[in-house]
This record gives sequence, C-alpha cells and structure tokens, in this order.
Amino acid sequence: METESEPYVRLASLRQLHQVMADMNTARSLADTLQTVADGVVSALGYELACVNLVRQDGDLVVAAFSGNPAAEALITGRVGSRESWERRLNMGEAWGDLIFIPHTEGWVLDDDDVPQWFTEGPAPRFEDEWHPADRLFAPMYAPGSQGGPHGELLGVLSVDRPRNGRRPGAWGREALQMYAFQAAIAISNARLRSNMQRALVRLEREQQALRASEESFRQAFEYAPSGMAIAEMGGDQHGRILRTNDALCRLLGRPAAAMRRYSFSDLVHPEDIGTLLRTSAEGGRAELRLGRRDGTYVWVSLRNSVVADAADGPRFLLTHVEDIEERKRRELQLAHRASHDSLTGLPNSAELRARLSARLCQRPHSGHPGELESVDAAYGHPVYDSGGHGFDFRPGTDPYDAYDHHVHTVAPESEHDDGTKGLAVLFCDLDGFKSINDRFGHNAGDAVLIEVARRLSRGVRDGDTVARLGGDEFVILADGLGRADAQDLAVRLRNEIIQPIRAEGRAVRVGASFGIGWAHCGMTADEVLKSADERMYVEKRSRPKQHRRAG
Repeated sequence: METESEPYVRLASLRQLHQVMADMNTARSLADTLQTVADGVVSALGYELACVNLVRQDGDLVVAAFSGNPAAEALITGRVGSRESWERRLNMGEAWGDLIFIPHTEGWVLDDDDVPQWFTEGPAPRFEDEWHPADRLFAPMYAPGSQGGPHGELLGVLSVDRPRNGRRPGAWGREALQMYAFQAAIAISNARLRSNMQRALVRLEREQQALRASEESFRQAFEYAPSGMAIAEMGGDQHGRILRTNDALCRLLGRPAAAMRRYSFSDLVHPEDIGTLLRTSAEGGRAELRLGRRDGTYVWVSLRNSVVADAADGPRFLLTHVEDIEERKRRELQLAHRASHDSLTGLPNSAELRARLSARLCQRPHSGHPGELESVDAAYGHPVYDSGGHGFDFRPGTDPYDAYDHHVHTVAPESEHDDGTKGLAVLFCDLDGFKSINDRFGHNAGDAVLIEVARRLSRGVRDGDTVARLGGDEFVILADGLGRADAQDLAVRLRNEIIQPIRAEGRAVRVGASFGIGWAHCGMTADEVLKSADERMYVEKRSRPKQHRRAG
C-alpha cells in the first residue's frame, strides 16, 4: 500500500513544527520573525545550524538571523553577500524540488566568493548519504502569490547545516524544509507588511502631531498677534464672509467676534475704497483702505491678503492681516496739508490753488483764445486748429471734440451784463493799507491781520468754494456757478467783512480790500486766469480814490 511507503513521523515532532510556525506568524516585529524562522529550523527540523539571508532593497542578501552557534552568529550576522554570488549558488548543485544542495565535492569553487559562510573541515563520508561539513543546503524563500522557483520574487534564502542524524535529508526531510521555507516566506512577508504599516502609522502620528503643533502655533500666533487677523471665505456665494477674527481686530473695530462673523470686509470698508478691496481680494496682496468702526467712524488700515489654496479644490479662503496705520496716515495727511496749505492762515497755498484751478480746465480751443479755430481742411473733413501752445493734431475720420466728451466744460458769461450764464468766478483780493500796519505795529500785528482776513473770507463763501492765499497780502477765491451779478455781490460782501476793525497786538486796526473778478473757462491756463483777475483787481484799485481804498 502507498501509505506503507510514507515515513513514520512522531506526533510530538508535528506539534513542535506547528508551534514553530505559529510563533513565526505571531512574532511582534520583522526581526523577531526572522529569528523565529532561524530558531525553528534548529528546534523543529533537526538541524544544528540555520541562517536566514534576507534580500535587501539593493538586491544583495544580508545575514539577518542565525541560530545554533553563538560564535558563528557573532561572526557572520549582519554581513552581506552579493546578489551575483547568490544567483551562482542557486543555479548550481542538485535541485531537490525548490531546495538546492551543493555537495562538498563541488562546493570548493565557492570558497572564495563573498557570501558569508561557516563550516568546518571533516573526514570523507563513510557511507553514501552521510553529511559532510562542507555540504551546503539552501531553501529559497519566495514571496506569497508567486509560483515559486527561480522566476518568483526572492525574499531570502535559508541556509541549513549539520543534520543531527548525520545524514543528508530524505524525502520527508526535504519536503518538510521546503514547506517550512514556504511558510517562513509568508511569515516574513506578513511581518514586513506589519512593519511597513507600523512605520506608516508612526510617520502618520508624527505628521499629525506636527500638524497639531503647527495648528496650535498658528492658533496662538493668530489669537495673540498684536495686529488684526481674520480668515474669510474665498469663492462661492459667501465670498469674503469673515469666518474668524482675533482680539486685536475686534478691539480695533470695536466689534465683538460674534458680530464680526455676520460681516464681510466689503460690508465694513469705506464706500470709496470698495474697488481697492475687490482688487486686493481677487489678486492677493496688500492695500491701504478704511474700515468702519462700530461707532460709525473709519480707521485707516494696511490690509494684506494671503490666498490659502488647496491642491485639489483651488483657492479656499483668505488669511487677512490688518494693521492700524491711522497715526501714519494722519501724519501723511498733515504733511500733505502742509505742502499744499499756507502755514500762517491754513488756507490752500499758491500751488494748491493752481492745481484746483487746472483740474477744472481742459485745453479745448475757444474762439478768441489760444487754439482758436483757423480753418477747415477739406482733405481732413474736420476743423484744424492752430497749436496755440497746446499741440492739437486731428486726423481724418476723427472728431476733435471726442477727447472732451467726458469733461464738463467750464464756461464764462459772454457779455459785461448778466446774461444768466453761470461760470467759475475767480476773485483776486489785494489788501489796502496792510503795509502800513506792518511798518507801524510790526509783523506780529500783520500776521494777526492776515489770519483774521483769511477767517472772514472763509466764513463769507459757500461750502465747496476755495479761499487761497496767493502770497503776501493777496488772496484768491474760486466760486463756481456764479453769474456776473452774483460775483459782484460776493466781492462787495467780502469787502464789507474785511473792512471791519481787527484786533491785533491789543489794538484795533483796519484794512481795505480791492477785488478783481476774472472768469475761468476751458482753453485757458491757470496762470492766464489768475493774471486776468489780477489785472482787473488793479483796474478796480486804481479806479477808486486812495482815501476810499480802506475804511480807516
């Protein structure tokens, strides 16, 4: 019977082999698994020495575990054999299934290769199947799922030596070692997977810890930043809605955090700055604008946006840094005011007057003034104007007035009589008798007179009119929307205000005033307008008797 040819195996040996395989699959780490594999060969398969050679990532094999001889273990554990040398060993000798046996009669050619090995010399075998110390037996271990053999993925090689019975393994011993190598490969693969998973879990935990630390650092930096910070949505129906603010921003705007979440920055920004905000939100970057406080006032801030993006979904939200620049803006406005206003009276100075006047005037030609219509060029089909100092150059198919369509032209009354036309009146005021006050009472008295005259002139005009000090005792008033009679009435009222007594250096003094009324209209320069009003002022001054130029 077939069963009678099967070898007898003690039940205790099978139990021991089963326990070793169980231990291989329950080891806690890859190193423990490898050592259990080596120890199991010695304890369950009847060999005195066992070595686990594990394939590294570079393809070479390292002695990862050894069992049976402490001296040999200390000598060769950790040493590396090249993949080339191992391939040579696995391709020579006798193939016992998946096992490779190289007898001592052939193994001498391997003595000088770089594979770590341990063996001793011994006498020649006394009988045919006696084990020689120089015999070599290898059990390749292939990854699960492969078909085994040289075409599978090699995980490592088990080297075994010195069978306890002193004989080369028989059929059962060979099959047991081959089955053991197969189970060892499964255990090693599983141990590698667990090891990789454990490393991944450790790496993930470290990354999560780093993320939590980073989030905590961000939270503290956000919450306790000395300047305002906010996070706002980006994109979608809720674009710009504030999600989170820090204490500094709440204090700056005088609004609690719960209330801030009901707004977007577009709800808080000054209406004149909404365009600046939208450009900053769309592009990221910085801008200076005004945000509304709870009490209805506005504060100047420097707003800097950073777009926080998600690799998959694109922009997600805006991180906004808000810095209070109210004091700096106040200083800048003060400097700008000083540059454009008279330091004594606080009125706009000559440069500011000319700038305001020039802003109302374009260089559109008008009859009787620079740029007067000279001819109509039949070739162009449109009027051609002389340069008049303004460089007009109209070409075929163009309308010379198109450039001014966006401009509301400044016009002037045409005749000396009031014809109902409203224009921009320019009143040139020169004080009469001011020099004698400076000479008699000193410059402090003269300064006091100039300050009071500036106050009276400012009080006597409408909101939106400009009162400027041109220099010395000369003042200019720009009053838009007046007819000739209106301008004359204004000059009379202002003159009557000025001639009232003025307290200067503890005494009452009086000055008079001469007014010249000019009219600004497009086609004139600011200097031309001022010169026209100045000339009319001198005509008016000379037309009055000297004793009537000031009232005392």
